[in-house]
Amino acid sequence: MTSTCTPSSTAFFTDQYEVTMLAAGLRDGTAHRPCVFEAFARRLPEGRRYGVVGGTGRLIDAIERFRFDDEQLRFLRENAVVDEQTVDWLANYRFSGDVIGYREGEIYFPESPVLTVRASFAEGVILETLILSILNHDSAIASAGARMVSVAAGRPCIEMGSRRTHEDAATAAARAAYLVGFASTSNLAAGLRYGVPTAGTAAHSWTLLHDNELDAFTAQVRTLGADTSLLVDTYDVMEGIRNAVRAAGTELGAIRLDSGDLGGLAREARDLLDSLGATETRIIVTSDLDEYAIAGLRAAPVDGYGVGTQLVTGSGAPTAGMVYKLVEQNGTAVAKKSSGKGSVGGAKRAVRRYDGDGKMTAEEVVISGVPTIGSRDRDLQVPFILDGTLQPRHSLIESRDYHREAMSTLPREAHKLLRGQPVLDVDVHRAES
Repeated sequence: MTSTCTPSSTAFFTDQYEVTMLAAGLRDGTAHRPCVFEAFARRLPEGRRYGVVGGTGRLIDAIERFRFDDEQLRFLRENAVVDEQTVDWLANYRFSGDVIGYREGEIYFPESPVLTVRASFAEGVILETLILSILNHDSAIASAGARMVSVAAGRPCIEMGSRRTHEDAATAAARAAYLVGFASTSNLAAGLRYGVPTAGTAAHSWTLLHDNELDAFTAQVRTLGADTSLLVDTYDVMEGIRNAVRAAGTELGAIRLDSGDLGGLAREARDLLDSLGATETRIIVTSDLDEYAIAGLRAAPVDGYGVGTQLVTGSGAPTAGMVYKLVEQNGTAVAKKSSGKGSVGGAKRAVRRYDGDGKMTAEEVVISGVPTIGSRDRDLQVPFILDGTLQPRHSLIESRDYHREAMSTLPREAHKLLRGQPVLDVDVHRAES
């Protein structure tokens, strides 16, 4: 059976065992027990010193649209996924609990309670897959992108990964990259949906379409203006630069290098551009860049980086590894004890402590209590939904500004690309009685 689920509904972005657990809970009465669920990461990807929370804004929108439509309910009924009682319950599903968590753009570490859901078991459990799919994807992109922006040291990064991932993931990735400081994206959907600035001019096919390179450049300049960016490495890079200046004059906006020894080519390109009088023409480099390649180009005369594959795929942005666990039911702490995959029971509150220079020094998480919050400390958890009501939300621009501030509080060693342990150990302990 082909699905044509209403795009506005997010209810089927879930796994079957969420609704089968619900069905069993409705039958034995446990579905209505008050519960607390928490999303957190047990560890960071190998060698990473910190993570960045991404996707919270998308997630709250998705929870708001978590409604089962007629087609979805018919699918569950006709395929006997759950019984009629459960279908009837899902038909009236509206989340009525609380969601609190770390602000989007915030730094997190292993065991940080990134998101907390307080609701009945029924209302909370069926959100698990949606919560994890959004937080894991967007936090992976945000964490990788933040490292790239950090080593770029003020030079703009452009997100260009759309052709390397799923079409919806590409749009979400562009949003997450912008959150952590990327200047723009090639993805038009991200521009339309989230207001991310878009950028892009031409690919190699444009040059190959024309009888010669100069004709291609001349036509592009005629359409887009002299401030455009010309891709000069289809044939010979240095001749491509000469043709670019012939087509646009010394007011040429930028050239793009997409292959070869980018550092060496950038130096040669800068010398040639300057000798031709195009002293203000920028040099943009692309070609499977990651944070290590960007760091290696620091000394080169590069003005910006186009980043794609290594930002949006698993090799460059390994999963955030977040899990969603039941930590309290009916007021009693519960915990998973499996070796290597355990959890800490009890609802938690988190605070981060800072020194006189504004650098983070500790993160304290208190179980079944409230940590002491001093004048330099930050209460990390903010309300997103209370009693089913959406709370005032921060815009993507506000979250981007918040992230920039959060990054400035990291200890200096966190910004180095040397592999190591997380720069903070999260102190999780029970409240003193």
